[in-house]
Amino acid sequence: MRAAPSGEALEVARAAARWLALLESGTATEEDHARLERWRNSSISHETTWQKAQLLRQRFSGLPPTLAMASLDRPDLARRTAIKRALGIAALLPATWLIGRQLPVQVWMADVHTAIGEQKKLQLADGSLLQLNTDSAVNVDLGKRELTLVRGEMALKVTGSAGLTLHLPYGRVIVGRSEVCVRLNDSDCQIAVASGAVQLQPLHGPALLLREGEQVRLKVGGAGQVERFDASLPGWREGVLIAQNQPLGDFLRELRRFRPGLLRWDPVLEHLRVMGSFRLDDTDRVLSLLAASLPLEVHSRTRYWVTLVPRNIQV
Repeated sequence: MRAAPSGEALEVARAAARWLALLESGTATEEDHARLERWRNSSISHETTWQKAQLLRQRFSGLPPTLAMASLDRPDLARRTAIKRALGIAALLPATWLIGRQLPVQVWMADVHTAIGEQKKLQLADGSLLQLNTDSAVNVDLGKRELTLVRGEMALKVTGSAGLTLHLPYGRVIVGRSEVCVRLNDSDCQIAVASGAVQLQPLHGPALLLREGEQVRLKVGGAGQVERFDASLPGWREGVLIAQNQPLGDFLRELRRFRPGLLRWDPVLEHLRVMGSFRLDDTDRVLSLLAASLPLEVHSRTRYWVTLVPRNIQV
Protein backbone atom coordinates (compact mmCIF):
# COMPACT_ATOMS: atom_id res chain seq x y z
CA MET A 1 0.00 0.00 0.00
CA ARG A 2 1.29 3.42 -0.89
CA ALA A 3 1.83 6.12 1.73
CA ALA A 4 -0.06 9.39 1.83
CA PRO A 5 1.11 12.25 -0.42
CA SER A 6 4.54 13.39 0.65
CA GLY A 7 5.36 16.87 1.91
CA GLU A 8 7.52 17.34 -1.17
CA ALA A 9 4.59 16.61 -3.53
CA LEU A 10 2.33 19.00 -1.64
CA GLU A 11 4.99 21.73 -1.72
CA VAL A 12 5.39 21.32 -5.50
CA ALA A 13 1.62 21.74 -5.89
CA ARG A 14 1.65 24.84 -3.70
CA ALA A 15 4.60 26.29 -5.63
CA ALA A 16 2.78 25.79 -8.94
CA ALA A 17 -0.31 27.50 -7.53
CA ARG A 18 1.79 30.44 -6.32
CA TRP A 19 3.41 30.81 -9.73
CA LEU A 20 -0.04 30.80 -11.32
CA ALA A 21 -1.28 33.47 -8.92
CA LEU A 22 1.77 35.65 -9.66
CA LEU A 23 1.21 35.45 -13.41
CA GLU A 24 -2.50 36.16 -13.03
CA SER A 25 -1.73 39.20 -10.88
CA GLY A 26 -0.28 40.97 -13.91
CA THR A 27 2.86 42.05 -12.02
CA ALA A 28 5.26 39.29 -13.11
CA THR A 29 8.56 40.63 -14.46
CA GLU A 30 10.78 39.17 -17.16
CA GLU A 31 12.95 37.76 -14.40
CA ASP A 32 9.87 36.11 -12.85
CA HIS A 33 9.10 34.43 -16.17
CA ALA A 34 12.71 33.26 -16.46
CA ARG A 35 12.62 31.86 -12.91
CA LEU A 36 9.38 30.05 -13.67
CA GLU A 37 10.93 28.54 -16.79
CA ARG A 38 13.92 27.30 -14.76
CA TRP A 39 11.60 25.89 -12.10
CA ARG A 40 9.54 24.01 -14.69
CA ASN A 41 12.59 22.56 -16.43
CA SER A 42 14.26 21.45 -13.21
CA SER A 43 11.94 18.53 -12.51
CA ILE A 44 9.38 16.36 -14.30
CA SER A 45 7.06 16.74 -11.29
CA HIS A 46 7.35 20.53 -11.56
CA GLU A 47 6.33 20.55 -15.23
CA THR A 48 3.54 18.00 -14.80
CA THR A 49 2.08 19.93 -11.88
CA TRP A 50 2.36 23.21 -13.81
CA GLN A 51 0.35 21.75 -16.69
CA LYS A 52 -2.36 20.75 -14.24
CA ALA A 53 -2.23 24.26 -12.75
CA GLN A 54 -3.29 25.70 -16.10
CA LEU A 55 -6.69 24.11 -15.55
CA LEU A 56 -7.15 26.41 -12.58
CA ARG A 57 -7.59 29.33 -14.99
CA GLN A 58 -10.91 27.79 -16.01
CA ARG A 59 -11.86 25.94 -12.83
CA PHE A 60 -11.51 29.03 -10.62
CA SER A 61 -12.45 31.62 -13.24
CA GLY A 62 -15.62 32.46 -11.28
CA LEU A 63 -13.75 33.83 -8.27
CA PRO A 64 -14.14 37.60 -7.70
CA PRO A 65 -11.39 39.42 -9.60
CA THR A 66 -10.26 41.22 -6.41
CA LEU A 67 -9.32 37.84 -5.00
CA ALA A 68 -7.41 36.70 -8.05
CA MET A 69 -5.44 39.50 -9.66
CA ALA A 70 -4.55 43.18 -9.71
CA SER A 71 -4.39 45.30 -12.85
CA LEU A 72 -1.16 47.01 -13.82
CA ASP A 73 -2.55 50.52 -13.42
CA ARG A 74 -3.40 50.15 -9.72
CA PRO A 75 -1.21 51.76 -7.02
CA ASP A 76 1.61 49.58 -5.71
CA LEU A 77 -0.08 49.06 -2.35
CA ALA A 78 -3.26 47.84 -3.97
CA ARG A 79 -1.30 45.55 -6.24
CA ARG A 80 0.64 44.08 -3.33
CA THR A 81 -2.59 43.53 -1.41
CA ALA A 82 -4.25 41.79 -4.36
CA ILE A 83 -1.20 39.61 -4.93
CA LYS A 84 -1.14 38.66 -1.26
CA ARG A 85 -4.80 37.64 -1.43
CA ALA A 86 -4.20 35.66 -4.63
CA LEU A 87 -1.20 33.90 -3.12
CA GLY A 88 -3.24 33.05 -0.05
CA ILE A 89 -5.93 31.41 -2.16
CA ALA A 90 -3.28 29.71 -4.30
CA ALA A 91 -1.60 28.21 -1.24
CA LEU A 92 -4.86 26.64 -0.04
CA LEU A 93 -7.67 25.59 -2.39
CA PRO A 94 -5.75 25.25 -5.68
CA ALA A 95 -2.85 23.41 -4.02
CA THR A 96 -5.26 20.95 -2.42
CA TRP A 97 -6.99 20.46 -5.77
CA LEU A 98 -3.70 19.97 -7.59
CA ILE A 99 -2.40 17.36 -5.18
CA GLY A 100 -5.73 15.57 -5.36
CA ARG A 101 -5.51 15.46 -9.16
CA GLN A 102 -1.95 14.15 -8.99
CA LEU A 103 -2.51 11.53 -6.30
CA PRO A 104 -6.16 10.39 -6.12
CA VAL A 105 -6.77 8.60 -2.85
CA GLN A 106 -7.96 5.37 -4.47
CA VAL A 107 -4.80 5.25 -6.60
CA TRP A 108 -2.11 5.91 -4.01
CA MET A 109 -3.83 3.49 -1.61
CA ALA A 110 -3.98 0.70 -4.23
CA ASP A 111 -1.92 -2.47 -3.72
CA VAL A 112 -0.26 -2.21 -7.14
CA HIS A 113 0.03 0.93 -9.25
CA THR A 114 2.02 2.50 -12.06
CA ALA A 115 3.02 6.06 -12.85
CA ILE A 116 2.55 7.76 -16.21
CA GLY A 117 4.82 5.97 -18.69
CA GLU A 118 5.44 3.05 -16.35
CA GLN A 119 4.37 -0.54 -16.93
CA LYS A 120 4.55 -3.34 -14.42
CA LYS A 121 4.44 -7.15 -14.56
CA LEU A 122 3.74 -9.15 -11.41
CA GLN A 123 3.36 -12.88 -10.81
CA LEU A 124 0.80 -13.48 -8.07
CA ALA A 125 1.21 -16.10 -5.37
CA ASP A 126 -1.16 -18.48 -7.17
CA GLY A 127 0.89 -18.29 -10.38
CA SER A 128 -1.40 -15.88 -12.19
CA LEU A 129 0.30 -13.12 -14.20
CA LEU A 130 -0.85 -9.53 -13.68
CA GLN A 131 0.29 -6.71 -15.97
CA LEU A 132 -0.49 -3.04 -15.45
CA ASN A 133 -0.31 -0.43 -18.17
CA THR A 134 0.60 3.23 -17.72
CA ASP A 135 -1.13 5.26 -14.96
CA SER A 136 -3.05 2.28 -13.56
CA ALA A 137 -3.94 0.84 -10.16
CA VAL A 138 -5.37 -2.43 -8.88
CA ASN A 139 -6.18 -3.98 -5.51
CA VAL A 140 -5.39 -7.67 -4.96
CA ASP A 141 -6.99 -9.98 -2.38
CA LEU A 142 -5.92 -13.55 -3.12
CA GLY A 143 -7.51 -14.74 0.11
CA LYS A 144 -10.90 -13.94 -1.42
CA ARG A 145 -9.63 -14.69 -4.96
CA GLU A 146 -10.53 -11.11 -5.98
CA LEU A 147 -8.96 -8.19 -7.82
CA THR A 148 -10.35 -4.69 -8.26
CA LEU A 149 -9.28 -2.44 -11.14
CA VAL A 150 -9.22 1.06 -9.68
CA ARG A 151 -7.78 2.95 -12.63
CA GLY A 152 -6.27 2.48 -16.07
CA GLU A 153 -5.61 -0.78 -17.87
CA MET A 154 -4.54 -4.30 -16.95
CA ALA A 155 -4.06 -7.79 -18.35
CA LEU A 156 -4.65 -10.89 -16.25
CA LYS A 157 -3.60 -14.42 -17.18
CA VAL A 158 -4.89 -17.20 -14.92
CA THR A 159 -3.26 -20.63 -15.35
CA GLY A 160 -4.39 -22.45 -12.20
CA SER A 161 -7.63 -24.34 -11.63
CA ALA A 162 -8.97 -21.76 -9.18
CA GLY A 163 -10.47 -18.76 -10.92
CA LEU A 164 -10.21 -15.09 -9.97
CA THR A 165 -12.97 -12.50 -9.81
CA LEU A 166 -12.17 -9.09 -11.26
CA HIS A 167 -14.34 -6.27 -9.91
CA LEU A 168 -15.08 -3.25 -12.10
CA PRO A 169 -17.26 -0.14 -11.66
CA TYR A 170 -19.90 -1.67 -13.97
CA GLY A 171 -19.83 -5.33 -12.95
CA ARG A 172 -17.40 -8.20 -12.52
CA VAL A 173 -15.50 -10.73 -14.61
CA ILE A 174 -14.90 -14.35 -13.59
CA VAL A 175 -11.52 -15.37 -15.03
CA GLY A 176 -10.35 -19.00 -15.05
CA ARG A 177 -7.57 -20.52 -17.19
CA SER A 178 -7.77 -17.60 -19.58
CA GLU A 179 -6.22 -14.24 -20.37
CA VAL A 180 -8.26 -11.05 -20.35
CA CYS A 181 -7.38 -7.41 -21.06
CA VAL A 182 -9.44 -4.74 -19.30
CA ARG A 183 -9.37 -0.97 -19.70
CA LEU A 184 -11.31 1.63 -17.73
CA ASN A 185 -12.40 4.65 -19.75
CA ASP A 186 -14.25 7.76 -18.63
CA SER A 187 -17.72 6.30 -19.16
CA ASP A 188 -17.27 2.60 -19.83
CA CYS A 189 -14.98 -0.38 -19.49
CA GLN A 190 -13.55 -2.40 -22.39
CA ILE A 191 -13.09 -6.14 -21.81
CA ALA A 192 -11.26 -8.32 -24.34
CA VAL A 193 -10.38 -12.02 -24.14
CA ALA A 194 -6.95 -12.96 -25.50
CA SER A 195 -7.27 -16.68 -24.69
CA GLY A 196 -9.82 -19.00 -23.10
CA ALA A 197 -13.17 -17.61 -21.99
CA VAL A 198 -14.50 -15.44 -19.16
CA GLN A 199 -17.92 -14.92 -17.62
CA LEU A 200 -19.12 -11.34 -17.52
CA GLN A 201 -21.66 -10.32 -14.87
CA PRO A 202 -22.82 -6.71 -15.43
CA LEU A 203 -24.42 -4.73 -12.61
CA HIS A 204 -27.45 -4.44 -14.87
CA GLY A 205 -28.56 -6.81 -17.60
CA PRO A 206 -27.94 -10.49 -18.26
CA ALA A 207 -24.61 -12.29 -17.76
CA LEU A 208 -22.73 -13.48 -20.83
CA LEU A 209 -19.83 -15.72 -21.78
CA LEU A 210 -17.03 -13.90 -23.60
CA ARG A 211 -14.78 -16.19 -25.63
CA GLU A 212 -11.29 -15.92 -27.08
CA GLY A 213 -11.11 -13.25 -29.77
CA GLU A 214 -14.16 -11.38 -28.48
CA GLN A 215 -14.52 -8.04 -26.74
CA VAL A 216 -17.32 -5.94 -25.29
CA ARG A 217 -17.86 -2.53 -23.70
CA LEU A 218 -19.49 -2.55 -20.29
CA LYS A 219 -21.47 0.53 -19.19
CA VAL A 220 -23.82 1.54 -16.40
CA GLY A 221 -26.77 0.07 -18.29
CA GLY A 222 -25.07 -3.24 -19.06
CA ALA A 223 -22.97 -4.87 -21.78
CA GLY A 224 -22.85 -3.59 -25.34
CA GLN A 225 -22.58 -5.62 -28.52
CA VAL A 226 -19.93 -8.34 -28.63
CA GLU A 227 -17.27 -7.61 -31.27
CA ARG A 228 -14.23 -9.36 -32.72
CA PHE A 229 -10.91 -8.72 -31.00
CA ASP A 230 -7.38 -8.82 -32.43
CA ALA A 231 -5.19 -10.23 -29.64
CA SER A 232 -2.11 -8.54 -31.14
CA LEU A 233 -3.51 -5.03 -30.64
CA PRO A 234 -2.81 -4.63 -26.90
CA GLY A 235 0.90 -4.35 -27.75
CA TRP A 236 1.53 -2.50 -24.49
CA ARG A 237 1.92 -5.94 -22.89
CA GLU A 238 5.14 -6.21 -24.89
CA GLY A 239 6.06 -2.55 -24.47
CA VAL A 240 4.95 -1.42 -27.94
CA LEU A 241 2.19 0.69 -29.44
CA ILE A 242 0.82 -0.79 -32.64
CA ALA A 243 -0.84 1.29 -35.35
CA GLN A 244 -2.54 -0.35 -38.33
CA ASN A 245 -3.27 2.46 -40.77
CA GLN A 246 -4.61 4.43 -37.81
CA PRO A 247 -5.59 8.13 -37.87
CA LEU A 248 -2.77 10.15 -36.34
CA GLY A 249 -5.13 11.85 -33.89
CA ASP A 250 -6.20 8.51 -32.42
CA PHE A 251 -2.59 7.36 -32.26
CA LEU A 252 -1.46 10.52 -30.45
CA ARG A 253 -4.30 10.33 -27.94
CA GLU A 254 -3.07 6.88 -27.05
CA LEU A 255 0.60 7.89 -27.03
CA ARG A 256 0.11 10.76 -24.61
CA ARG A 257 -1.13 8.32 -21.98
CA PHE A 258 2.53 7.29 -21.74
CA ARG A 259 4.00 10.81 -21.61
CA PRO A 260 4.06 13.14 -18.60
CA GLY A 261 3.34 16.75 -19.42
CA LEU A 262 1.45 18.17 -22.38
CA LEU A 263 1.29 16.79 -25.93
CA ARG A 264 -0.75 18.81 -28.44
CA TRP A 265 -1.14 18.81 -32.21
CA ASP A 266 -2.64 20.96 -34.94
CA PRO A 267 -6.11 19.67 -35.95
CA VAL A 268 -4.89 19.63 -39.56
CA LEU A 269 -2.80 16.58 -38.65
CA GLU A 270 -5.71 14.66 -37.18
CA HIS A 271 -6.45 12.44 -40.17
CA LEU A 272 -2.96 11.57 -41.38
CA ARG A 273 -2.44 7.80 -41.28
CA VAL A 274 0.06 5.91 -39.14
CA MET A 275 1.29 2.34 -39.49
CA GLY A 276 3.94 0.47 -37.53
CA SER A 277 5.07 -0.71 -34.09
CA PHE A 278 6.59 1.86 -31.75
CA ARG A 279 8.55 1.26 -28.54
CA LEU A 280 6.89 2.85 -25.54
CA ASP A 281 10.07 3.21 -23.48
CA ASP A 282 11.13 6.26 -25.54
CA THR A 283 8.17 8.37 -26.61
CA ASP A 284 10.46 11.19 -27.74
CA ARG A 285 11.85 8.82 -30.35
CA VAL A 286 8.29 7.92 -31.40
CA LEU A 287 7.63 11.60 -32.10
CA SER A 288 10.89 11.84 -34.05
CA LEU A 289 9.88 8.84 -36.16
CA LEU A 290 6.51 10.44 -36.88
CA ALA A 291 8.27 13.64 -37.98
CA ALA A 292 10.54 11.61 -40.28
CA SER A 293 7.68 9.78 -41.98
CA LEU A 294 4.86 12.34 -41.98
CA PRO A 295 4.63 16.02 -43.03
CA LEU A 296 4.87 17.39 -39.52
CA GLU A 297 7.35 19.01 -37.15
CA VAL A 298 7.89 18.59 -33.42
CA HIS A 299 8.15 21.83 -31.41
CA SER A 300 9.24 21.53 -27.78
CA ARG A 301 8.57 24.55 -25.57
CA THR A 302 9.95 22.58 -22.62
CA ARG A 303 10.84 18.93 -22.15
CA TYR A 304 7.23 18.28 -21.16
CA TRP A 305 5.36 20.69 -23.43
CA VAL A 306 5.39 19.43 -27.01
CA THR A 307 3.33 20.53 -30.01
CA LEU A 308 3.11 18.88 -33.44
CA VAL A 309 2.45 21.20 -36.37
CA PRO A 310 2.36 20.84 -40.17
CA ARG A 311 5.84 21.13 -41.62
CA ASN A 312 7.12 24.69 -42.10
CA ILE A 313 4.43 26.14 -39.81
CA GLN A 314 5.72 28.07 -36.80
CA VAL A 315 4.10 28.18 -33.34
